[in-house]
Amino acid sequence: MHSTILNQIEEMVGCLSRREQLRLIEQLAHRLREGSKNSDVSRQSNSQLVAMAADAEVQAELQKIDHEFGVTEADGLESSYNPKINNRSQK
Repeated sequence: MHSTILNQIEEMVGCLSRREQLRLIEQLAHRLREGSKNSDVSRQSNSQLVAMAADAEVQAELQKIDHEFGVTEADGLESSYNPKINNRSQK
């Protein structure tokens, strides 16, 4: 199936002028380069995240932040907005 599609594309490209063919090749090369850059960045980001997650200092800081926000969660500020309560207080 894929070879059939590739053959059709090849035939269509053959119908283009030389200038159009060169432009098409340039666009495809650009798209391939950009895709390669994005996958490299993604791999680097993932490896950095894994390293950070394993870092004891980062884990300690996250626990500290979690503890600090635990107070906020306990006092009810995390609850959802209730317009009936807010409308009564404005009257």
